[in-house]
Amino acid sequence: MIPRFDLFVPDGDEARRWAEEELSNPRYADAKPTWFDLVARDVGRFLADLFSSENGANVGPSALIIVTVIIVAALITALVIWGRPRNSRAVRRARADLLGASDDRTAAQLRSDAERRAREGDWDSATILRYRAIARSLWERDLIDPAPGATAQSIARDASAVFADEADALRRAAGAFDDVRYLERQATSETYRELAETDDRLRARRPEAVPA
Repeated sequence: MIPRFDLFVPDGDEARRWAEEELSNPRYADAKPTWFDLVARDVGRFLADLFSSENGANVGPSALIIVTVIIVAALITALVIWGRPRNSRAVRRARADLLGASDDRTAAQLRSDAERRAREGDWDSATILRYRAIARSLWERDLIDPAPGATAQSIARDASAVFADEADALRRAAGAFDDVRYLERQATSETYRELAETDDRLRARRPEAVPA
């Protein structure tokens, strides 16, 4: 006997709610083009239409050259004033691979989880999570752009270029992360306290220099 299944068909309101929930997923926002992508696309279309055989005959070569020079000059001016376009924060936050683990939590979430583990006396987990919070926070603020597979020490070096007077603290923080994560050394309340203080100072600071 062939089993029978009840097929649920949503009504209009239910289907619309499902669609809204699906489209609210951050992955759709991450795929949106930047403002520079939109401008470049529109300029490209305009130039393609302008230089088409139909419009080119009507406008004339001199006018086409003048228009092209004006557009190129405007784009160069925009780059000089606003700088080259950077990856949107949404796209940067969507990259979940950080410090050898797939983790899409924000810096605030990592920090909160670290505090919870610290209250439980789990200093190892608290130390690992707090350093991840430091790295994620710097990343979210566009102060560093770690390559895939970046180590704790390389992130500390990148951050030291932005906060030079925190170089020693960042190096110790990275060392604490490596000790617990890879060397399986036990962290202490003092280890975590120093990490948390470093994190708090960096959050309150404005960068001295932002890498290009």
